[in-house]
Amino acid sequence: MNDYFNFEQLHLDILKEIGNIGAGNAATSLSQLINRSVSMTVPIVNIVSFDEMMEEIGGKDEVQAAVFVQATGDITGNMFFMIPPEEADIFSQLMVGDETQKVSNGDEIATSAFLELGNILTGSYLRAFSDFTKLDINQSVPNVAIDMVGAMLTQGLLEISTMSDQAIMIETILHDIEGFDQDIKGHFFLLPNPDAYETIFNALGVSMS
Repeated sequence: MNDYFNFEQLHLDILKEIGNIGAGNAATSLSQLINRSVSMTVPIVNIVSFDEMMEEIGGKDEVQAAVFVQATGDITGNMFFMIPPEEADIFSQLMVGDETQKVSNGDEIATSAFLELGNILTGSYLRAFSDFTKLDINQSVPNVAIDMVGAMLTQGLLEISTMSDQAIMIETILHDIEGFDQDIKGHFFLLPNPDAYETIFNALGVSMS
């Protein structure tokens, strides 16, 4: 990783606090959506290189289900929420109440449900960033894909890879789902344009130097 930005523990602590707020928002929204209790935790928030980001979820050839959105406003960048396809199947089935529906098979209802899950999560995290920093941050209409990690991330990386090789990784675990005894683990990646880091921390009165 280059040292274009010198992240310290204070910056990571702030990002984790924002992640925890986002997880709380998302859990509330998901609970209302599926009409059952859901808890979310954020055990890990870190700044990772693009290579580390891919390795974190099994390497560039690992197949994942992903929701992709773009951030606009006071900060810009790309965001991905990724989970294994079989876990996307599980949560989509919980949402639609139909165990025959599978995102991995391209079923329209399941895919729509997974898209809504990703939309809620990315929206919750972006709203947490916006509320915490008082910045105006919006998101585009989400898109969903099931593909190899390297292929999906390529487009999101091309725009910023010549200026920085850092991404914010937020590990997300959905657990204590009412009537379901399995945790669902995913990763949220925020790939801000390089000047976004400084904008975020300046808004909080925290130096990047």
